[in-house]
Amino acid sequence: MSTLREGTTALQGRIQGRVLLPEDEDYDVVRRIWNAMIDRRPAVIVQCGHAADVPHAIQFARAQKLDISVRGCGHNIAGNAVCQDGLMIDLSGMRGVRVDPGTRRAWVDPGASLNDFDKAVQQHGLATPMGINSTTGVSGLTLGGGFGWLTRKYGMTVDNLLSADVVTAGGETLHTSENENPDLFWALRGGGGNFGVVTQFEFGLHPVGPEILAGLIVFPLEQARDVLRHYQAFVESASEDLSVWAVLRKAPPLPFLPPEVHGRDIIALAVFHAGDLAAGEKAIAPLRRFGEPYGEHVGPQPYVQWQTAFDPLLGFGARNYWKSHNFRELSDGAIDIMIDFAHKLPSPQCEVFLGLVAGAANRVPVEATAYPYRDAKFVMNVHGRWEQAADDAACIGWARAFFEASTPYASAGVYVNFMTEDEGNRVTAAYGPNYERLVQIKRKYDPENVFHLNQNIRP
Repeated sequence: MSTLREGTTALQGRIQGRVLLPEDEDYDVVRRIWNAMIDRRPAVIVQCGHAADVPHAIQFARAQKLDISVRGCGHNIAGNAVCQDGLMIDLSGMRGVRVDPGTRRAWVDPGASLNDFDKAVQQHGLATPMGINSTTGVSGLTLGGGFGWLTRKYGMTVDNLLSADVVTAGGETLHTSENENPDLFWALRGGGGNFGVVTQFEFGLHPVGPEILAGLIVFPLEQARDVLRHYQAFVESASEDLSVWAVLRKAPPLPFLPPEVHGRDIIALAVFHAGDLAAGEKAIAPLRRFGEPYGEHVGPQPYVQWQTAFDPLLGFGARNYWKSHNFRELSDGAIDIMIDFAHKLPSPQCEVFLGLVAGAANRVPVEATAYPYRDAKFVMNVHGRWEQAADDAACIGWARAFFEASTPYASAGVYVNFMTEDEGNRVTAAYGPNYERLVQIKRKYDPENVFHLNQNIRP
């Protein structure tokens, strides 16, 4: 321990950020992450203040034979952002976003949240497909593929990534793009944190907002079968300006719902239209006829505001366990399973959501990026969420049973960002036809598997 302490003193002298040890005052605050099921204690935390700090942290960890975990700033359901007795590279203080509105590009630091990104780019009426919660981290979202309200129109997050700077296991900083280190750039677009520590992302941007049309239409769960059947048919021909997601859960205390509806089982359609407001009103009108709504709140609002709408449902510090499937279609069998399990929610915070990704993302070739599932039209997240450890068995059991029951109706693969810590056996499935190419690139850039605290691609 004395050798480690001496080494960290020397490390602190070489970096702009901070080195924290377990006895330091801020240590317990910094090591905690969004998912309260994860409770690990790194031997060292390096809070990087600049990209130049990252190589020093990697070199120190390798010299001390410490496992390395990497933390951005977001949800990290699997909990791999924090290690036990290793070195955690904490990038959450690096939150800068630089925008060039003339070329419609943004350069984003690895600790930035969607809130940081959205606020910066929306000053210029620009955006790119990136999540549905402002508390999500740009790094983790992007490295796993990334999708959001704009995916139907502009593709996956990785389809809009133009370049990235990455520090490899050897401590070398490489610029990657279609023209520079293109094999590594390909792998970063969906391959997770397997290949290095990204210290900057460059994105292409699109005109969006700043005012868009969005909101919720809420139906009783008893009407869910009709709602979902109409939904499946509707989205087949809907404009790609329009994104509609379905959420099955208990009604939160939304102010536009009557108090007696709060806590009841519901299915909500979350609607978002990125184009002309009048065209948006016309596009969403048929949704109201899918059933007899409890209520709705749909109207013009700032894009940045809509990106925060679901933040209260995903606050820091609850216990979370997720399972996920891709779907090419919503068959009657799949719909029945979703409704059945939505009637058995083990916690008021548990939910099932269907994210609609059909559109531009489907037109990108499978081999274009590491993210492979270009045939997926819907991504389902079985979202277990609760407060007390005493409820772990019931909530995890519900999510796993739901996953197994819906498997026969799902298409291939899984979205890697929704995979929990115990799903290492699904890594091959997460990358499907691109897996072997990822293994080859892993062998080239990280042959010793230094970056293995992730959904690991073994070299």
